[in-house]
Amino acid sequence: MSHCKVISIVNQKGGVGKTTTALNLGVALVHENKKVLLIDADPQGNLTTCLGYYNEDKVYNSLATLMACSICNSDLGIDETILHHDEGVDFIPSHLDLSAIEFTLVDTKDREYKMADSISSFKDNYDYIIIDCSPSLGMLTINALACSDKVIVPVQGEFLAARGVGQLLNNISRIHQNINPNLKVGGILLTLIDKRTNLSKDVKKALEENYGNIAKVYETEIPKAINTAKSTSTGKSIFTYDKNSPVATAYKNFAKEVIADERTRNKNEIARFR
Repeated sequence: MSHCKVISIVNQKGGVGKTTTALNLGVALVHENKKVLLIDADPQGNLTTCLGYYNEDKVYNSLATLMACSICNSDLGIDETILHHDEGVDFIPSHLDLSAIEFTLVDTKDREYKMADSISSFKDNYDYIIIDCSPSLGMLTINALACSDKVIVPVQGEFLAARGVGQLLNNISRIHQNINPNLKVGGILLTLIDKRTNLSKDVKKALEENYGNIAKVYETEIPKAINTAKSTSTGKSIFTYDKNSPVATAYKNFAKEVIADERTRNKNEIARFR
């Protein structure tokens, strides 16, 4: 049985830091001596761009290629698909061809599991696979959730951004019940926090009061900083661009929190079966 944990970064609202979280959590886990594969599951290819691939014509194989092979029951070798970033993470890129795959999935048998089929042969090589999902609950995001062990929900630290969390958690619950019984909510991550105000404290309190019985709210909060946006425009994580920044420290702490949660969950599962 594979020890690999698959994590989807999901929010139906855009601009909440999903891609930034996928990239920097992945690199932070590498710094914790974990082997990490990032998957860009958004046809817009934002994660691919953040990793330094600005010209999609130079991306010869992508998640779209991989899923097309799964749909057609053909094979594509691991070396033909996975790219390697200077900061130690591997990744599967994306581009607009993925939109056509989402359309094709509608009439495909076992359509919810094509991404799971596509990545199954990779899992033995990694400790974590992190999937950056598109800001919608279409077939691609459903495929990502169908092959995930848990979901991390980034939420911007303001009330309007937090309003859709309940509906998202309900949708995740439906997928848990009907498609993937192993799927769990890892937690809610507050992002783009303005430390000059107390608004994030109020938002965190509201999230805990409304959804604390369903999902934890992570202790770590990701602050807002201009260097975060600058780092993603240079094809680097915040750790390379500004390693001493509060954002780098926050993502380092967040990776430790994710690992600690996994250890706690594993201990609880072992205790339950004794």
